[in-house]
Amino acid sequence: MRLICAALLFFLSWVGPAMAQDVVLTSRDGKVSIAGTLLSFDGEFYRLKSAYGAMTLEKTAVSCAGTGCPDLENYVAEITLAGARAIGQQLMPALLADFARQSGFELRQIIRDDLHFSYELRSPDAGKPVARFHFALSNTADGFARLIKGEANMVLASRAVTDKEIIAARKAGLGHLREARRQRIVGLDAVVALVAPNNPLGAISQADLARLFAGEISNWQQIGGPNAPVYLHLPAASLGIAQRFQQDVMEANQLELAADIARHQDAAALADTVAADPFAIGISRLSEIGNAKILRFRSDCGIGLQASARSVKTEDYPLTAPLFLYLPAYRLPKIGREFLSYLQDPSAQHVVRAAGFVDQRVEEIALTDQGARFAHAIAAAGPETDLAELQRMVTRLQTGKRLSLTFRFQPGSSRLDAQSKANVVLLARLLEAGRYDGRELLFVGFSDGKGPAKVNRKIAQKRAAAVRAAVQKAAKTLRPQQLSLQLAAFGEAMPMACDDSPWGRQVNRRVEVWVKERL
Repeated sequence: MRLICAALLFFLSWVGPAMAQDVVLTSRDGKVSIAGTLLSFDGEFYRLKSAYGAMTLEKTAVSCAGTGCPDLENYVAEITLAGARAIGQQLMPALLADFARQSGFELRQIIRDDLHFSYELRSPDAGKPVARFHFALSNTADGFARLIKGEANMVLASRAVTDKEIIAARKAGLGHLREARRQRIVGLDAVVALVAPNNPLGAISQADLARLFAGEISNWQQIGGPNAPVYLHLPAASLGIAQRFQQDVMEANQLELAADIARHQDAAALADTVAADPFAIGISRLSEIGNAKILRFRSDCGIGLQASARSVKTEDYPLTAPLFLYLPAYRLPKIGREFLSYLQDPSAQHVVRAAGFVDQRVEEIALTDQGARFAHAIAAAGPETDLAELQRMVTRLQTGKRLSLTFRFQPGSSRLDAQSKANVVLLARLLEAGRYDGRELLFVGFSDGKGPAKVNRKIAQKRAAAVRAAVQKAAKTLRPQQLSLQLAAFGEAMPMACDDSPWGRQVNRRVEVWVKERL
C-alpha cells in the first residue's frame, strides 16, 4: 500500500453524499419511466426520490437520462463520515489503511485541514480511484445532524444516540438508529479522572468527584490532599466525553457544574495541562491520558475500581465509553459494505488496540487472576449471603474462566445497554465460528443487594436466561450439540461496587459468561 499526500485542489471538488439532481429512469423495454431526484448511486443501485416516494432501482434494469445521471464507466464510490474527532482523527484512518492493505488498494490522503480530509482508494492495476472516504469532523451531535440532513453516510459517535436524534432520523427515512444493524461499536474507551503524577491522591469517590466539579470542594485538603486550591479542567461541552460525564457523574449526583472550569477542545492538551499542574484535576478519555495519573474510584465498602483495558471490556469500570458507528437504513456502496464487514474481522481489533483504544477481543480470565474480586465478595457479603452460598458459587466457578464480555442493563430497565447488545452479536459470531465447541458456557446472573437475597437470585436467574436466549437467537447457525449453554445465579454474592449509589447498583446487576471444559 502506498500513502500519498495530495493537494487541496482535489478536495475542493468534493461533493457531499446527497447531491440531488433530476433524472428519468426507464426500464430496458421502454415501457416504464420514472422521473425524480437522484439521491444517490452506489455503483449498483439508483436511489431516487419520486412522486411515489423513495425508490431503489437496480442499475442493470434501467437506463438513466438527465443531468444528474452518473458516469457509469468512471464511477467512484463517495462515502462521508462525520462526527467525533477522537474517532475520526485516530481510529478510523488506521482502520481504513489496514482495510486498504488487506484489499490490495493503494491509499491516497487528501488534506484540507485537521478536521476535513479524504482517503482515496485506488486500484493498482487500473490506476483509477474506486472509492473516496471523506471525513467531516467536529463532534457527535454535528455528525448526527449531518446524517439527518443527508450530508453524511456514517456517524462517528463518542456517545449513544439520543431519543431526539432517533426521532429526527426516523422522520428523515433513515431507520431506527438503535437497531443492531444501524448501531455498531468499533472500539471501547472510558471516562477517567486525571491528576498530575506528583499529586498524592490515588483514589476518589464518585460523589466527591461530582462535588469537586460542582465547586462544593475547592481545596484538596477536604478530600485528604494538600492544603491547596483545586483547578478544574473539562473537555468542551459539545464533546461526547463531556456529555457522558455530565450525565453519569453530575446528574447522577444531582449537581450542576461550577462556572470556573477550564474547557479544552483537545483531549491531549487537557491531559498535558493537568499533568503539569499538581493542583489540577481533569476529565479525559482512557485513550488520551498523556503523562497524567488516573484516579481509581473508591467506595465506603472498600471496593476500588480502576480503569484498565480489562475492566473496560468487562464493564466492571462504571464509566466505559463505547465508540459508535451509526448507519442509515439505505444501501451503502459495495466497498462501504466491505469495509463494514472488515470491521467485524478479528484483524481489525489489532488495529483498534494499536491506535490506543480498547479492543473487543474476548479474553478468558482465570480464577487465579480474580483473587481481589473474590476477596471483596467475602468481605462485602451481606447478612443474607452466608458462607454456604459463597461456597456454592466458588465450587461452580472454580474450574472455569470468565470471559471478558459481560452483559449489563440500562438504568432502571431490563434492556441491555449498548455495549452489551454488541456483546450479544460478538458472542453469537464466536459460537457460530466454533470458538467454544466441545466446552460448556455458563451464563451467570448477579444482582445488587437491595431487597431479599432469595428474590435477587430469581431476578439474576431470569436475566441470565434472557441473555442466553438473545445469544441463541443471534447465533442462527449454532447447532445444540456443538456445546452446552448452562445457567447459574448467585444474586448479590459477588458485588463489584457498593450498593449505596445508583451507578454502584447498576455495575452489580450483570450477567457474566464463564467457559468450562465439559466433563
